[in-house]
Amino acid sequence: MRFQTLGRSLLVLAMLVLVACHNKEQTTEAPGGATPEAAVQQSVTLLKAGDFAGFWKQALPPPDYANLRADWKLPRPDQRPITDEDRARFTQAVQQLTAPNAETTLYDQLKPKLAQMETQYHDQLPIMIGVGQAILTTGIAQSKTLTENQKQQARDALNVLLPWAQQAPWFDQDKAKQSVGVVVATARQLNLKSPDQLQSMDFDDAMKQYSLAYGGLKQLLSVYGLSIDDTLDSAKVSIVSVDHDRATVKIDYTLLGKPLSTDTQLVQVDGRWYSQDLLDSTRAQHEQLTHPTAPASGTSAPTPATSTQAPAASSSASRAVAVKPKG
Repeated sequence: MRFQTLGRSLLVLAMLVLVACHNKEQTTEAPGGATPEAAVQQSVTLLKAGDFAGFWKQALPPPDYANLRADWKLPRPDQRPITDEDRARFTQAVQQLTAPNAETTLYDQLKPKLAQMETQYHDQLPIMIGVGQAILTTGIAQSKTLTENQKQQARDALNVLLPWAQQAPWFDQDKAKQSVGVVVATARQLNLKSPDQLQSMDFDDAMKQYSLAYGGLKQLLSVYGLSIDDTLDSAKVSIVSVDHDRATVKIDYTLLGKPLSTDTQLVQVDGRWYSQDLLDSTRAQHEQLTHPTAPASGTSAPTPATSTQAPAASSSASRAVAVKPKG
């Protein structure tokens, strides 16, 4: 499994996590949606369930889905070799998280550090988070992969998440204990043995791991008051316009009690509706992986090994689940 796709996917997933619908249709085996609303609704339903394999199969036309699976294990342009030091750090972390009584051991180690950190950083934390927001905002503005619409959506969400992050009880002992339990349980479910295993996963195994990690993330955020499921359940989907094979869908949703909205573009392919952003992103990644650009030095680009990448996401609402992790 490679991480370039997921880097972009996580941002897309963050946006999709912010949208949903009340009228969840029963998903069918046919990819896409019979209508623009159905395409968005089906994607959201699959995302809430953590069914990433189903999401990508539904979110892409069959030829693009086949390419996505085939590309999954191809090396990414910015991928670096795994070192012995990487393996040692990975092994140590996994052993700590999966050892017998890891929940108790890790919490006992964390408890005094939390008290120390609260004393040291309690007053500084809002300022530090504000600095982090400034960095993220700059990153969004300078992004070469996000559209202007996506950038505005990211900024809107960030403006809601910042006050939550500044007020969340990060140093609360009981919540820390719950969080350690969630992280340990998730690590045991993932059952990862080495970074090599992580990098060499095929599409199906990677989607299963994504599902487990996503479930753990939702639990972890919920401990501190951010419910992804509540946000997904709050959204309403409506058609803005349809012009032949193009459509614009509006998603109204609530994030941490704050009403937000976003528009997303869909395109019709062979009679079914798909996210335009997700389709464009997936096709661009396929082209990049199968026809890599030669290095500027003039040396020929390395021949891709057998591999494939992960799916991109669907429009604002439909454009939410991950492509592959960046790394």
